[in-house]
Amino acid sequence: MTPPNGESAEVRAWDTHDTQHDKIGTHTYGFWIYLLNDAMIYAALFATDIVLSHRMNAAGAPMGRSVVHPLTAFWETVILLSGGVAYGLVLAGQKRAHARLAILGLALASLAGGGFVYLSLHSFLKLAARGITPERSGYLSIVFVLVLYHTLHIGLGVVWMIVMIAQILIFGFHPNVVYRLLNLRLFWLFQIVIWILIYTFVYLAAPL
Repeated sequence: MTPPNGESAEVRAWDTHDTQHDKIGTHTYGFWIYLLNDAMIYAALFATDIVLSHRMNAAGAPMGRSVVHPLTAFWETVILLSGGVAYGLVLAGQKRAHARLAILGLALASLAGGGFVYLSLHSFLKLAARGITPERSGYLSIVFVLVLYHTLHIGLGVVWMIVMIAQILIFGFHPNVVYRLLNLRLFWLFQIVIWILIYTFVYLAAPL
């Protein structure tokens, strides 16, 4: 079919004359690159944990269930997963331009993240009080580094959520706020997935 202006109709995969720039998409793409880099760091830590989990790397120090117990980490898992569910309220509030709903979701998710950080640090402080410290063996070193590295990320996510609450109150759903909320969603869900892997390979698979 020929358009009224006489030009032939043509199907294009993209519009070569579109001069608009998708800032949100660009910032989100850049954040994906960061997550890929972080994923490679986690992959290296998991690979190291697999190697050092052998009993020959215990060096006479405690290992396995005497260091990491699945039941202790189970409650951390429940709390963190509830934080992921709570962040769904942020997406619903963002879609409906409902600031209070988004702030409620951020507040609940940050509380869950804060509870996770508290339990994680408390468990490692208890280990240190028993003399179970990372310098005693390669196994203890990688367990401390892997779990606390993840805990650091959760703590940063909590700080990020508090900052986003302030930005929503001040700027509303400005495009800059929207892309930060999208990046925060990617970051938060990524950390939840990483924790599931930690719980599976570090806690559940720990030698008896």
